[in-house]
Amino acid sequence: MSAGKYRKEHNCLNCGSHVKTHYCSSCGQPNLELKESFWGFISHSIAHYFHFDNKFFQTLVPLLTKPGQVTLDYLAGKRARYINPVSMYIFVSIVYFLVAYSPEHVEKENNHKLLTAAQSKKRKATLDSVQKKLKEAGLTNAAPGIVNETTARIAEDMDREEFKSLSFKEQTIALENLKKHNKASKSDSLTEVISKFSKIHDDRNDSTYAAYLARQKTLQPQDQDNWFDRLIKKRAITIGEKSEVIQETLEHNRPKQYFLLMPLLALFVMWNFRKNHIYYLDHLIFTIHGMTAYFIVSIFTRPVMKYVFGAGSIMSSIIKLGLLCWICWYMFNALRVFYQRKKVIGKMFLIIILYYVSLKLTEMVMLNLIYYVAT
Repeated sequence: MSAGKYRKEHNCLNCGSHVKTHYCSSCGQPNLELKESFWGFISHSIAHYFHFDNKFFQTLVPLLTKPGQVTLDYLAGKRARYINPVSMYIFVSIVYFLVAYSPEHVEKENNHKLLTAAQSKKRKATLDSVQKKLKEAGLTNAAPGIVNETTARIAEDMDREEFKSLSFKEQTIALENLKKHNKASKSDSLTEVISKFSKIHDDRNDSTYAAYLARQKTLQPQDQDNWFDRLIKKRAITIGEKSEVIQETLEHNRPKQYFLLMPLLALFVMWNFRKNHIYYLDHLIFTIHGMTAYFIVSIFTRPVMKYVFGAGSIMSSIIKLGLLCWICWYMFNALRVFYQRKKVIGKMFLIIILYYVSLKLTEMVMLNLIYYVAT
């Protein structure tokens, strides 16, 4: 692999040991002349690069196509052809989190559109269509009560959506008009509608914690929230206000989460295969190889789902399903080959469940830590 002219002297320039051949037996440095030509320097650098490149692909191909075999070879001492598991994991995980797991900046849409004549026309057309379908089904005469109840529920849902689309000021005016009308008619159904609309209006008003406290002061003491309800409300409002920052921070810490959970995943594997009587480190190397393979596949699939087809598209769903099937196939074969077991399906799903629970629990802890730091 080394390119250049070897020195005639037998002292190692790196550690000072005696060099019998072209390489130092103590530190491994080649005993090359210090002065080299420009092309010698370039060829030496390229040789090192392709040596790494060759070892990378020698590790990559069997890692993806022969689950569990790379770990068996590595633990059996066949290590010259493979990259160190931790070195490869670090390299692949950096690429993965740069390319495949970048947080998405979602633009907040303005959902508070004004009610227009077109919306009213659409509402009427929908109700007419429902009435027509019910009439064609013969329910108008047979069960008029059910028809009226169904139409009323649909109209109520549409009214609620239209009320949500109003601005805060328009909601206030609409509620005052409904209350005046209800005061004169004293209708139970209208009272129920006012109650539901008031809840929507309060949620719009409580967009900030200061606005929520201001509204609480206008209520009677018996109607005000207690200290615990206020604490929950503050948390909900703060998370809503800083959701983008919290989500970005959470995604930024994903590499740390996966890295810290890997020893725990290895522990889950060891518990399930404790009868094999092998060291924990061997389980950990097996886990590192498995996570590396998952990252490599995700490097290619996630950008395709995100940038080519879109996150919510049918093709992305198909790719996700394919990725899930590949994970099950890979894990099944890796466990079967490495641990020399035939029945591994039950253990495999137990490991997946334990890891998923751990992932969600640590995510909850991270979310709370980010929330308290943000506030």
